[in-house]
Amino acid sequence: MTADRNPFSNHDSDRYALWDMLVRRDIEAFIAQDWSMVEQDFVAEGFIGIDAHRSDNPDSWRLGYPALEHYRRSWLAQSHEFMRRQAGRDPKEALYRATILRDIEIEGDTAVAHKKFDGHIPVVEGEPIELRFQTLYYCRKIGEAWKAIGFLGYLPNPMGQQPPRAQNF
Repeated sequence: MTADRNPFSNHDSDRYALWDMLVRRDIEAFIAQDWSMVEQDFVAEGFIGIDAHRSDNPDSWRLGYPALEHYRRSWLAQSHEFMRRQAGRDPKEALYRATILRDIEIEGDTAVAHKKFDGHIPVVEGEPIELRFQTLYYCRKIGEAWKAIGFLGYLPNPMGQQPPRAQNF
């Protein structure tokens, strides 16, 4: 199996479509630094993105993206910086290998997709880019197409690495 092959069967059309949207189109657009390739995959009205800052402590999570436009700007900035560090390389295969999306819960027209990153991307100079985080995407089926309506992202991968704090009752 190649890294860019959708692990879901065409017979599981919803999961197949969600993987295609959240992995294939996202990676292809990210490498191309072209938001227009994925903009149709989002619902702008009511979109919200929570940034966990790679912490498993919910008290440190922040409303990083109160609207889709905020996420679009951040996504483009990350894409440009990522590709700048590649200096002519094609990191597509490494991104596919570092991306895992196999856990998708679907109830009717609503889904939660667990996208994880676990790997390293070589760069021209300096330390490789370490990808060790995960995102829960909230999706809705609108007509025949799945769309992202929000996410809880940049969670640590794996979770639970920080010791629990004492509880006060």
